[in-house]
Amino acid sequence: MYVVFRSGGKQYRASKGEVLKLEKLDADEGASVKFDEVLLVGEGSNIKVGSPLLSGSTVSAKVLRQGKSKKVSVVKFKRRKNYLRQHTHRQFFTEVEITGISGAGKAAAPKEDAPKQPATKKPAAKKVAAKKPVAKKAAAKTTSTKKAAAKKPAKKKAAKKTK
Repeated sequence: MYVVFRSGGKQYRASKGEVLKLEKLDADEGASVKFDEVLLVGEGSNIKVGSPLLSGSTVSAKVLRQGKSKKVSVVKFKRRKNYLRQHTHRQFFTEVEITGISGAGKAAAPKEDAPKQPATKKPAAKKVAAKKPVAKKAAAKTTSTKKAAAKKPAKKKAAKKTK
């Protein structure tokens, strides 16, 4: 039997006895934890899928340890811009052992398809297109031509002084 559940914004597939590393949980070592957000329960060919969750099914687990994962280096770099930023980060995690899967849960019952009756088509009422009055064109405006301003002659450069 296996189960898919959600914890810390991620989904995990687990079966009884498995050890998983989850996002950090607020629980002490040796404490028991229950996960209520079960998405799927499967056993052989019998699979129950929730929409989105299965009601009544839970996953119980035992906290083995709290810890930090391996160091991850974060590098921001832009070439030719003299830009380099380096950071490191260690993510907290909780290691749990799945101790049990309780309740197969009730999936949302599939909707029974009612026998469909052929739809009777009603004659559609013909729509009378309303005639819109034709817009009259505005009278053409007479434009007066403007004379270009007289160009001034270019100024002469001052003569260079010699010593």
